[in-house]
Amino acid sequence: MPIYAYKCDACGHALDALQKMSDAPLTDCPQCGKPALHKQVTAAGFQLKGSGWYATDFKGGGAAATSAAAAAAPPASDASPPAACGASCACH
Repeated sequence: MPIYAYKCDACGHALDALQKMSDAPLTDCPQCGKPALHKQVTAAGFQLKGSGWYATDFKGGGAAATSAAAAAAPPASDASPPAACGASCACH
């Protein structure tokens, strides 16, 4: 079951509630009793681990290849464009 974070707009009281996804959101603040509780947006509490599709297809696979290619490429020079180019193209 997920844990939801709530905050009261009236008194500022914050709480976490373990609820089913199908449960209705809490509305009444346990601190002040007013119907001013609202759900907060929080980060996901899980990590993808192991050697499944995430690790082989998305987890840094493209970043490592791009970094290696950038390290092997010569540094870009600040020289003016070739005369044949005319400097009006999108090549630099």
